[in-house]
This record gives sequence, C-alpha cells and structure tokens, in this order.
Amino acid sequence: MKNKEGWDGKLRVDPKQAVITNPEALEDSDYSDPEAPPVEEIDADEDLLEDEDPEAEEIDLVHMRIKSLPALRLERFSKLQRLCFRQNEISRIEFPSNVAATLKELDLYDNLISHIKNLDEFDLTTLDLSFNKIKHIKNVSHLKKLTDLFFVQNKISRIEGLEGLTELRNLELGANRIRDIENLETLKALEELWLGKNKITEMKACHIRDLEHKRTFDLTHRQNLDSLPNLRIISIQSNRLTNLTGLSGLPNLEELYFSHNAVTDLSGLEKNTTLRVLDFSNNQISHLEHLSTLKNLEEVWASNNQLSSFEEVERELKDKEKLQTVYFEGNPLQMNGPAVYRNKVRLALPHIAQIDATYVRV
Repeated sequence: MKNKEGWDGKLRVDPKQAVITNPEALEDSDYSDPEAPPVEEIDADEDLLEDEDPEAEEIDLVHMRIKSLPALRLERFSKLQRLCFRQNEISRIEFPSNVAATLKELDLYDNLISHIKNLDEFDLTTLDLSFNKIKHIKNVSHLKKLTDLFFVQNKISRIEGLEGLTELRNLELGANRIRDIENLETLKALEELWLGKNKITEMKACHIRDLEHKRTFDLTHRQNLDSLPNLRIISIQSNRLTNLTGLSGLPNLEELYFSHNAVTDLSGLEKNTTLRVLDFSNNQISHLEHLSTLKNLEEVWASNNQLSSFEEVERELKDKEKLQTVYFEGNPLQMNGPAVYRNKVRLALPHIAQIDATYVRV
C-alpha cells in the first residue's frame, strides 16, 4: 500500500491467492521441511566471569541485567571477600556455601529483592540492600560481625530484627515508611544512624497513661536513642519532627541533621556539648536560643527559617571559637537586606570563614 509518502512498510497478501506449499505442517507438530534453510543457532548466554581470576577476592558486576545468581557459577571462586551486583534484576539471594564461608562484603543495591533469605551461612561485615522492595527486616540478626547495614529506599515500616548486631557501627534506613525509632537498645556500638525521609514525629521516650485502670505503660523501647551512648551522627531530615526532645542522653553526638521538619525552637540540645555540625535548615525556628553550651560548633546550617536578628546571631554564636561555616540564606535577616547581608554577618562573626556557599575573603 502507498500513501503520499510512499510504501507504508506492510506486506499484504490476498488470502484467496495464498498457497501453502507444505499443508502437512498444519497437522504434524513434528514436521520439518528438508528443503528449508537451516535455522541459525543462538549461542548460550555469555559467561560474564569467564576471564575472571579463580583466585579473585573481589567481583563487581554493575548494571549487567543479571537475574539469577546461580547462573554465574560463583562456586568457581574460593577466595571471594567482596561481591558487588548493583543495578541488576536480582530477585533472590542465592549463593553457594563456599562463597558464604569467605565473603565479608555483599552489595545488592538497586535490585528486585523483596525478602531477605539465605544468609544463614554468612559472616558479613557489610550488607547493602538499598533500593529494593523489602518490607520487613528479617534474617540478619545472626550476622554478629556486621558493622555497616544499608536499607535505603525500601518499603520498611518498622525497625526490627536487629537485636543481635552488637558490632553495628552504621545503620542507614533513609527513604522508608518508618514512624517510630524503636528496637535499637542492643546496638551499643552504633555510631551513625540515618533516618531521613521517613514519617517520624518524635525522638523521645514516651509513656501512655491508662486512666481507667490507673496504669502507666512505659514505651521507652519505642523511642530509645538514649540507649546509644556511642552515637556520633544522627540524620533525621525530611520527617515530621516538631521538637528535639530525646537527645540529651547522647554525650558523644557530633553531627545532627534535621532539616525539612517542623521544629520551632532549639531547646533540648543544651547537653549535647560535643556537637560540631548542626543542620536545621528548612524548619520554623525564629530564635537562636539554647546554644550557649555548644562551644564546639564548627558548622551551623540555618537556611530557610524565621531568623531576623543580627544581634541575636552575634550574641549566640560569636563566642564559638571553632565556628567556620554558617548558612542563613532564606531567612528574614537575609531577604530583608540582601545587599548588606554578608557584611552584617561578618561584623557579627568576624572569625567566620564561609557564609552560605561562599568563602569569606580575608
């Protein structure tokens, strides 16, 4: 057929004129035409590890459309310590026992895994299952030597199943569906806790009073940051916090990130005297109060709040001798006089090295 642009690319045959030269093929499923041209055979899937050294301790196969781990025949490698299969299509965790015996680091970031299984024989130190489809944290508590555990961007709604991880240093649970900080009391070695982009409303221990039966239920296990004495870094950005209650029992806290919440004041930080980095950008804070004891501050990120007083900036921060960086853009004190803003900050804090994203000229 043709149109104004020529042939439309479709081949049409009048069924009345069509002739089948081998009608027996319609009735015999095993029929083969001896005169037909040979069918081109398709080679088996490429062995992605064909050229890999059998003594290799580390294998990286990123973005290779891998669906099956058994198909890789990893039993050929007897000394593997690290495996990285990022950005593939793996849905099941399946490894030969000899790999489990030696492997220390397993990276399955960005795959299609929905259930954590078949890790019983492992003795891992690092496990990354970020960007998968996991709803429940299960079958990892036996990994006693685990120091780094990543579950970023899954579908997890509850912190659970971690009680045996007494050596864990770093736990990343950002971008999930978590509402409560709970079940962390056994993680005494934990130093970094990343909880950004969840649905958390508070960090404090809570108690519920049953007035009818005159009973009090202690739910401290549900909000238990105080039980983590070695915690140095907390990131709880993009949640639903309205206050900072619950941090006073963290004597070693150095970095606190809680931008993009609904916090209205900085009370609750008075005892966190080891803080170096404080990020409360994009909240509803109007005064720089409750910072007098934080003598070790090096960075204060306060963009997009309701701060309006340069006098308050000077009064609360000038005595912080280690302070090098401040961010105040998006506050009334910057928006009401952008032309003089930087000079006023320099006058208030003459020792500062960086204002917003720009270094101060000496």
